[in-house]
Amino acid sequence: MAQQLNPYITFDGNCAEAMAFYAAVLGGTVQTMTFRDAGMDEDGVMHAALATPTGFHLYASDTAGEMSAPYTVGNNVQVSLSGDEAEALRGYWEALSDGADIIMPMERQMWGDEYGLLSDRFGILWHVNIAGASG
Repeated sequence: MAQQLNPYITFDGNCAEAMAFYAAVLGGTVQTMTFRDAGMDEDGVMHAALATPTGFHLYASDTAGEMSAPYTVGNNVQVSLSGDEAEALRGYWEALSDGADIIMPMERQMWGDEYGLLSDRFGILWHVNIAGASG
């Protein structure tokens, strides 16, 4: 897997509809996990991923309480760094953390990866996900 840099779009309740539209336009199949799938008492999409036949990747979710930055059109497009190169991805996390507001600390998640979310010193939201990380 190496590393990927992808757009991550947040929606205010219509993520499933938007991702179905993007799949129809770009090709590919959307894979979705809802908040309820994750055991939360919340409607909406926790994470959606679209990988197209041409190699495009698009991630998205609906907003959900403390797990999300407040939804505002204009800040709803974020950046996702992901992959299995743990040392490099932790390095990016540490560097981006300088002067940042940590929304979700980098830690093991229920899906088995390490994940963190921060707003950098310029107000850009960054998701960092280390696939299958140990520790």
